[in-house]
Amino acid sequence: MPIAPELKEILACPKCKGELEFREQESRILCHACKLDYRIEEDIPVMLIDEAKPLK
Repeated sequence: MPIAPELKEILACPKCKGELEFREQESRILCHACKLDYRIEEDIPVMLIDEAKPLK
């Protein structure tokens, strides 16, 4: 089940409050400003700064 469009509209990077790029087929949400990669686990975005991985 994909992330609801309503949720995508209100989600922002928890670090910079910036826009996100959603890559649902890869189970990833990217913040290009902070260069962070947040995971999606069982259709739930894990938006914790400590759990984000740096973008390569």
